[in-house]
Amino acid sequence: MGIIWTLIIGLVIGAVAKFIMPGTQGGGIIVTIILGIVGSFVATFIGQALGWYPPGASAGFIASVIGAIIVLWIYGLVMKKRSP
Repeated sequence: MGIIWTLIIGLVIGAVAKFIMPGTQGGGIIVTIILGIVGSFVATFIGQALGWYPPGASAGFIASVIGAIIVLWIYGLVMKKRSP
């Protein structure tokens, strides 16, 4: 059940990030899920590095969405360079 819950949360976070930062990044539901999951990891890593979260704690919903927006921005730059 943990993996399914992670995928659902990743989908929600990725969808919110794509809603906040619309564009032509492309990608379907799988990319949106990966975007949300990676965004949560990015937010947790940055938060722990800055001392906002203690070791072992994870980022909250808002921080995860901000992390997903960062990942979405980088993904958009990479996809723009790949397109002719």
